[in-house]
Parts: sequence; C-alpha cells; structure tokens
Amino acid sequence: MPELPDLTIYVEALRRRVLGATLLGIRVFGPSWLRTVEPRPVEAEGRRVRGVQRLGKRIVFELDGDLFVVLHLMIAGRLRWRAPRKESAAGAPSSRHPKNELGALDFSTGTLVATEAGTRKRATLHLLRGEAALAEHDPGGLEPLDCSRDTFAARLRASNHTVKRALTDPHIFSGIGNAYSDEILHAARMSPFKQTQKLTDGELDRLYVATRDTLITWCERLRAETGDGFPERVTAFRAEMAVHGRYREACPRCGAPVQRIAYADNEANYCAPCQTDGKLLADRA
Repeated sequence: MPELPDLTIYVEALRRRVLGATLLGIRVFGPSWLRTVEPRPVEAEGRRVRGVQRLGKRIVFELDGDLFVVLHLMIAGRLRWRAPRKESAAGAPSSRHPKNELGALDFSTGTLVATEAGTRKRATLHLLRGEAALAEHDPGGLEPLDCSRDTFAARLRASNHTVKRALTDPHIFSGIGNAYSDEILHAARMSPFKQTQKLTDGELDRLYVATRDTLITWCERLRAETGDGFPERVTAFRAEMAVHGRYREACPRCGAPVQRIAYADNEANYCAPCQTDGKLLADRA
C-alpha cells in the first residue's frame, strides 16, 4: 500500500500538473471504483482544481464549488499520468482500456489513470460536497512529521497496543503502513511487539527520532528519484530498505538474517540481534 513517503511524492507531482487546471471529466471503468452516488461525476466537470493534499492514505483534489475528489489506492492501487487524451476518429472518447485500469480523471493538462493489480478491486473514488463530508473520511491519525515528541508520546501511550500496530493504525498515526513501520522499528532498534504503555522515556525518544528520520529520508530519496517526472515505480519493496521485504537477507547493521512473522493479514520483518536481543519471535500465521 502506498504510504506517507509515496503519497507525498504523488501529491507533489500532481500539484505541478493540475493546480489551476480544469477537471474535464471523470471516467469510471468498473462498478467497484466509484463509491458515492451524490454528487454525480458530471457535477465535477469544468471545475478548477484549487488544491491537492494527502489525507491519511488518501489523495484529495479540492475543486471550485466546495467539491472534493478523494482517491484511496488501498493495497494494489497505483496512479499513472498521461498526456491529454485523444478522441477517437468519430470524435468521441475511446471506451477501450486495459483490464487493470479502474478509471481516469481527465484534466485540461493531462489524464490521471488509476490502476489496480489483481482481481480484488479495493481502491476507491469518492466525490464529496463540503468540508464536513471530507472530514468523515479523515481517520484522525496524528501527522508524524508535524507533531512534537510529547504529543507523539501521548498518542502512543493513550492505549496499549504493540508498537507495530500503533504505528500502522490510521486512527493513531497518519500515513504509516506495514513497510515503513518495519523500517522505523529497525532504525529504533525496537521489537515490533513491544507494548506501547511499557515504553520508557528513552525508548520513546528513540522511536520518535527514528519515525521522523525514516520518513524524511524516504521522502527525500523518492523525491530525488522522481525529479520533475511522475512517480511510476511506487512499491512497498525496495532494495534500499533495511528489513522490509528482505526475509533471510543480511541485516545492513549487523549482518544477521532478517526474520519474518505473519499475523492476521499482515507481517513484520525484523532483525533479532538488533531489535529483540537475539530472540526469535513466534510466528502466529
């Protein structure tokens, strides 16, 4: 699933392309993508784009007239930018499209295509009217790059979860998912299953710094990789990552093999010597 660094780069690239542009139309290729009935997509046509922002793991387009287009890519959703689309020889838009395409937003400056790999279509589009309707789509998680250390600590200690769960809970923190939580916890030298209410002040300091440093580093890395282009290689598995997706590969800090445990529909990747005093955690798959 695209997380805070990936979504930040998406938003920056989209701002360069669509701020001030006109939304010409919304095309829906399958029944699962558009999840709202009112307002109708035709009501968004001809409206100017006033802003593009990230809301948790959602991308929000603000249009004239207090309308909002909200994209949630879920796990396998991705975005592609295309030059302004051409009409068919008969003068009407072509209805043909690849099977992995969910729909498209046509702007006066180009077309944003939403795709999703696999057969389980989870990515969504909502068309909303008004700030109140938009607020209902905000999970309420704390922005990890905008909060102080004390606010960060208070949010963690407000309830007792494993630190891995707390970092990835959208109601607790905004934009962090499975991949970057693994990287944060490795940087903090912390077990993914340590309980949040048992964290010492020193551990909280370490986790706060690791969270900020990891997310900022990856935003900068992805920004440099993308340049003025559009991010076409959004993935949760990158060779530069320390532990995520690197099961049995060498930890870049100590050289021990990276371990993996599965639980529910998720998994955690960690280094035992660096994070759990050498203890192998039980696999609950």
